Amino acid sequence: MAQGLELSATDFQSSWNNRWHHTEEISSERLLVRRGQAFYITLYFRNRGFQPGLDNIIFVVETGDAVYLDSEPQRQEYVMNDYGFIYQGNKTWVRPCPWNYGQFEENIIDICLELLDKSLNFQVDPATDCALRGSPVYISRVVSAMINSNDDSGVLNGKWSEDYLDGINPAEWTGSVAILRQWHATGCQPVCYGQCWVFAAVMCTVMRCLGIPTRVITNFDSGHDTDGNLIIDEYYDNTGRILENKKDAVWNFHVWNECWMARKDLPPGYGGWQVLDATPQETSNGLYCCGPASVRAIKEGEVDLNYDTAFVFSMVNADCVCWLVHGGKEQRLYRDTNSVGNFISTKSIQSDDRDDITENYKYEEGSPQERQVFLKALQKLKIERFEGPYRANSPSSKPMPLSQNRPRSLHRPSLRPSDVIQVSLKFQLLDPPNMGQDIRFVLLALNMSLQFKDLKVSLSAQSLLHDGSPLPPFWQDIAFITLSPEEAKTHPCQIPYSKYSQYLSTDKLIHISALGEEKSSPEKILVDKIITLTCPAIMINVLGAAIVNQPLSIQVIFSNPLSEQVEDCVLTVEGSGLFKKQQRVLIGVFKPQHRASITLKTVPFKSGQRQIQANLRSNKFKDVKGYRNVYVDLML
Repeated sequence: MAQGLELSATDFQSSWNNRWHHTEEISSERLLVRRGQAFYITLYFRNRGFQPGLDNIIFVVETGDAVYLDSEPQRQEYVMNDYGFIYQGNKTWVRPCPWNYGQFEENIIDICLELLDKSLNFQVDPATDCALRGSPVYISRVVSAMINSNDDSGVLNGKWSEDYLDGINPAEWTGSVAILRQWHATGCQPVCYGQCWVFAAVMCTVMRCLGIPTRVITNFDSGHDTDGNLIIDEYYDNTGRILENKKDAVWNFHVWNECWMARKDLPPGYGGWQVLDATPQETSNGLYCCGPASVRAIKEGEVDLNYDTAFVFSMVNADCVCWLVHGGKEQRLYRDTNSVGNFISTKSIQSDDRDDITENYKYEEGSPQERQVFLKALQKLKIERFEGPYRANSPSSKPMPLSQNRPRSLHRPSLRPSDVIQVSLKFQLLDPPNMGQDIRFVLLALNMSLQFKDLKVSLSAQSLLHDGSPLPPFWQDIAFITLSPEEAKTHPCQIPYSKYSQYLSTDKLIHISALGEEKSSPEKILVDKIITLTCPAIMINVLGAAIVNQPLSIQVIFSNPLSEQVEDCVLTVEGSGLFKKQQRVLIGVFKPQHRASITLKTVPFKSGQRQIQANLRSNKFKDVKGYRNVYVDLML
């Protein structure tokens, strides 16, 4: 009888396999392979050679193709690309924010695996957790919970205020690598601080590093419905000031992820892109995580499908009801079915352009299909809601229904007060809203009737945080406007920089509103506008050809747009494959309207398409951004 084989050594051919599996940027020393693709290993035997027909070798391997994308351009974008854009601003001014995902940078794969081992699931039952790691549904929920630190030793602490003295203002981050490395270096202590785009960007890094196709999504005018009734309530006082709502909110924008995966746990047809949201908003099965929720299920109103589909549906398709708070009562001004969920955006495939993917999430606003889906979602959630124009703050108050605004069916929105009064109000900016300059705008008033109209209009301006939280008003005015039949008039307004500068939030958002009333009608007209102030972008010039392992000079040009001195200026620059770590340059004091440049030297260590990301922060502004794409050649 032939002697059995004795294995002496195994060559995993890591360098060759990793190159063909597109993981060579992570490592060439250990085997890192992707699902659904062949790889090769060599076995060496101690006592004799392998004899075909006589010897039998059995391999036990467990794989799957639950995250396979059959498009090579999509694989390059959603798995391989290590930089991108996260869209911010507002629906009328969409701004791309450059981001360094850096999923192939040194030690990132180990940090991602450490993140899985720090999860509550692994801590409670390591064997079961490891057995389930082949499921992208399971892994995505674990990662979603671990990116925030609300329940565990997660990566990021979230903060939505203006006090970041004990950490980093979320607006200052330009990449995930520095965040993940800090978390690892401090013994897995949460990094301070993150907000939605930071949570989503770090999750994108982790998921792409683990081989799951992932992209970052921005939803403008994003609903946060805490009571699950698909209604976002907004409150105003009689001066036009928006009031803080401790429950519902409309975020100026909100950022989450989509991951590509099969969903064998759902009915056929609901695989593909799935929403994952690592921002700690509400709990899911007791933990602060969200998803995966099928994008197709969201569009079709299948809000009873796992996971958290109803919550995501409300973010993109809730109705908004505006209330006037006055005299101890809440008067409903109008119900808006179109305002939540606009310009849902992600970076285009192999391009710096923006893709609008709103149609993936919902049917066109105002279409019969959109209302049908909304009603279907309400039915599945078994929601009923009183829609009268008044509701009391106390049981003793009596509702005072108005004949012009009786309760209406959910099939269509109620008449706006402007339709009843037949007067239209609208804001229009006269100049670009540049940081440091006065804000000039007009209120346009149009009489659509054949009668004279006497209007009293209360105007207000206040800063907003990006999650919709209002700060106290810093400017108010009252205008009296008389309109002849079918007449249009403009009322000019100006808010000096000296008036708003000390009240401006990091997000640079100013909410202006006008509450109009006409003496012959009890109805009130509300119009508002969100203004995002802009700063001049950082310019980056690459001085000479970029070649692997050859010195490269990079010029960074930046300016102070304000007519006052700014202090505590710090410039950060990074870029995967170009800098081994984030570069920080202390600038200190920056003179009024001064322009400056510095030159940095580096040695690129990876070839191909790369991106440089830069941020300038000061005591007056935190997120002046800039970027430059660079192609790095292997040799001259």
